[in-house]
Amino acid sequence: MTTVITWAIAQLDRNAADGGVTVAHWTVTAIEGDYSASSYGTAGFTPDPEAPGFVPYEELTEEDVLVWVWDSVDKDATEESLLKQIDAQKNPVVVSGTPW
Repeated sequence: MTTVITWAIAQLDRNAADGGVTVAHWTVTAIEGDYSASSYGTAGFTPDPEAPGFVPYEELTEEDVLVWVWDSVDKDATEESLLKQIDAQKNPVVVSGTPW
C-alpha cells in the first residue's frame, strides 16, 4: 500500500511593518490505509525586504513557504520518522490486554 505524505503551512507570523515572514508553522501527515502519523513544527526566518528575491506577503504561495521550510528542516528525516511511526503501528512490539 502506498503512503501519502502531505506537507502544509498552518500559519505564518510576519512583521506588521513590512510583511516579512518571521515564522512558518508547518504540519506533515503520512497516511497509509488505516494508519497515520503526523508532525508539527516551526521554522524561523530573518526577512530582508531589501534583499533580491524578497517576496511580499501578499504574493506568497504555500509552495514558496514550504520550500523555505524544507531548506531549514531535514525533510527526508522528518518523513522517515513518520514512516517508522506507521510501521510501529502496523507491527507493534508491545501490546495490551488480558488473557481472560
